[in-house]
Amino acid sequence: MIDQLFEFVLNHYMLVSVFVFLLIAFFINENRQGGATVSPSDLVKLINREDAVVLDIRDKKEFKEGHIVNAVNIPYASMNDKIQELDKFKERKLVIVCKMGQHSGAAGKKLRGLGFAEVQRLSGGISEWRASNLPLVK
Repeated sequence: MIDQLFEFVLNHYMLVSVFVFLLIAFFINENRQGGATVSPSDLVKLINREDAVVLDIRDKKEFKEGHIVNAVNIPYASMNDKIQELDKFKERKLVIVCKMGQHSGAAGKKLRGLGFAEVQRLSGGISEWRASNLPLVK
């Protein structure tokens, strides 16, 4: 099986190269549309110095188990119905937080399309926040 894969790559190196290039370009484009990522330490600076708003898109149960101080909770699943709750934050920096970073890109893309000026995402989500030993409130 592995031998066949290597043989295919060697015989079709141009095709494989184009595929890898397109795959990388796709991921770069998706990341840009969802907003830049920030580390947990950068998020702390944004909250303290620039009054950034933290949008937690995890479900209510996960949010109640622990969240970043003053975070606004709008679950990703109900985002379309509750998006108007965020209108008051359109001119402020908005940092999206999810469990591990998997939904924040799509949420960021949606918010940028609705005219939110500065949308960013927490790299690694709340899992990375916990791994950095930063506080959560319940």
